[in-house]
Amino acid sequence: MWKKVDPLAMFCGIDWSKRHHDVAVVDQDGNLVAKRRIGDDAAGLTELLTMLAELGDHEQDPVPVAIETPRGLLVAAPCHRAARVCDQPDGGGPLSGRWTPARSKSDHADAMVLANILRTDQQRHRPLPADSELVRSVAVLARAHQDATWRRTRAVQELRSLLREYYPGFLAAFAEKGPANLASADARAVLAIAPTPADGVRLTRPRITAALRRGGRQRNIEAVTDNVHRVLRQPQLRHPALVEQAMGQQALALLAMLNAACDGADQLGQATAAAFRQHPDYGIVTSFPGLGELTGARVLAEIGDDRTRFADARSLRAYAGSAPVTRASGRSHIVTHRRIKNDRLAAAGFNWAFMAITHSSPARAHYDRRRGVGDGHPAALRNLFNRFLGQLYHCLGTGQIYDPVKAFGTHQPAVAA
Repeated sequence: MWKKVDPLAMFCGIDWSKRHHDVAVVDQDGNLVAKRRIGDDAAGLTELLTMLAELGDHEQDPVPVAIETPRGLLVAAPCHRAARVCDQPDGGGPLSGRWTPARSKSDHADAMVLANILRTDQQRHRPLPADSELVRSVAVLARAHQDATWRRTRAVQELRSLLREYYPGFLAAFAEKGPANLASADARAVLAIAPTPADGVRLTRPRITAALRRGGRQRNIEAVTDNVHRVLRQPQLRHPALVEQAMGQQALALLAMLNAACDGADQLGQATAAAFRQHPDYGIVTSFPGLGELTGARVLAEIGDDRTRFADARSLRAYAGSAPVTRASGRSHIVTHRRIKNDRLAAAGFNWAFMAITHSSPARAHYDRRRGVGDGHPAALRNLFNRFLGQLYHCLGTGQIYDPVKAFGTHQPAVAA
């Protein structure tokens, strides 16, 4: 079914699908050497490895493989880790037009496009990082916790939007110095027993106190009880009774989703922190200001512990999206922020920089200087994150912990957080 060729001149492309994968192998001239459709199971992986072995592939010098996704059982299988798997997530993108000018599409053609991309542009695509099993487990938990946090935020925003329409008194009862924290155990416990303004008016102090205790509050219970009782009894605009009851039922449904999101985020946060503490880089990562266990786990999860993954700190900064992009043509010269980046690492970096300026005087001074030269708040935080990333790259490579004097120098003016 295929001809024997020099394995050094072969390139393999795999078009990934949920049920099956199309495999194409081409030689150095772009000629098709072999093709096969394999299943997404152990038998399919065995069939793939057998095909490559019969073509001369061996562990010391494996055939480079391009696949559409960096995740999944086909990539994670231990017996396939020896292959130099290169990630090409867009399935070829605009490069597919070089081999299919008519823009026709098929799974087999996509696999050939991936193989030919390796043949012509392999140097522009990085092999998948050889991260340790521990850091990959941290990545699974950290990303799941990040997703759970985002779901919790969406649930809070949806519930707040509904309460604003018919129950603004409840939001006022739990708003101290800013918007009401509906994700707090206090707010969720009280809303469960008083989902409408009518229920809120009828609430007694003992019922409020009991709800707060069920939510886990142990301190200042009487003060919180008095405040909630007083605010919920204040006059406010009301919908008709039936409409109000219907909105109360909707609020309870949203509250159930918020409770599930909060519980999931809490459980995943504990699991993420426990796994992160076991990693050798834990001490280095958490030595940086603004990097706690959860944010630090997110940063390490996206960077990994394969020290050869990034050629230098500049590559890491570009990957995180903190390094600016320069577009120059003739007299035009524009510097903008990167839009193509690792969104998870960029989001963690924003939180990292924001927390750092409240806990580190040198970081705050750097932020203030950037604001002083005209940077907005996001740009100043991104610049600080960019600087921290370079320092983190150096510390991880040398095994040193963060030193504020080496990081920012002694000439920096101290600014109170």
